[in-house]
Amino acid sequence: MAGQARQYHVAMNIIINWLLNGVALWLTALVGIGISFNPMTVGSVLVAALILGLVNALVRPVMLALALPINVLTLGLFTLVVNAIVLYLVAWLSPAMEANGFFGVLIAAVVLSIISSILSRVFGGSNS
Repeated sequence: MAGQARQYHVAMNIIINWLLNGVALWLTALVGIGISFNPMTVGSVLVAALILGLVNALVRPVMLALALPINVLTLGLFTLVVNAIVLYLVAWLSPAMEANGFFGVLIAAVVLSIISSILSRVFGGSNS
């Protein structure tokens, strides 16, 4: 029974994080800098949030490992560029999300990080 409870807890964390990512993407798009959705529907935002979760889980760690030397030289600031590249990749893979220039996407990545952090703290999303 404890195993089922653990699986339920993990599944609920995944769903909560997915929904929080969707809300964060939606709010970031409403800011109007860097990313937009065409059309701006719940489904298109949730698909982009799903793609963002998969890219963050599968591609971003590899990118961070490859960028480690330059990340050390820039005292971690290069992570912002990696985050922007990840957001650009999500826009490329998502049918409704559009990226509007690299520096706009860089700002959008910072805004998305801030909003995601706030939402996770408020609504109890976790990274596990």
